[in-house]
Amino acid sequence: MEIAIIAHDGKKADMVQFLNKNIDILHQENIKIIATGTKGSKAEATGIKVKKLLSGPLGGDAQIAARVAEGKCKMVLFFKDPMSSHPHEPDINMLIRICDVHNVPLATNEATAQLLLNAIAQ
Repeated sequence: MEIAIIAHDGKKADMVQFLNKNIDILHQENIKIIATGTKGSKAEATGIKVKKLLSGPLGGDAQIAARVAEGKCKMVLFFKDPMSSHPHEPDINMLIRICDVHNVPLATNEATAQLLLNAIAQ
């Protein structure tokens, strides 16, 4: 199962903390992680093997959306920062729409992301 992890700058530390908390689930043999930009490097620091894509504003969100549309990515964990504006908001909305169109689970906050990981851990 391929899982995408994305985090806005204001949520990167929260995402790393979340990954560390769920390291046992994410280390399962059948799980592959993809990530945008520097998020991939930060995730690798937790010991998780990550395929790194472009930064979100440079097309990483679109790359993940394409993988969702192709049926490769089966879950998206996107820690959005609702308190900041983002110049690539159209790309973010496109990713959310693609997840909805292809019925792919999408978490935009830690509580929902935890529920999704708990579901695959069982």
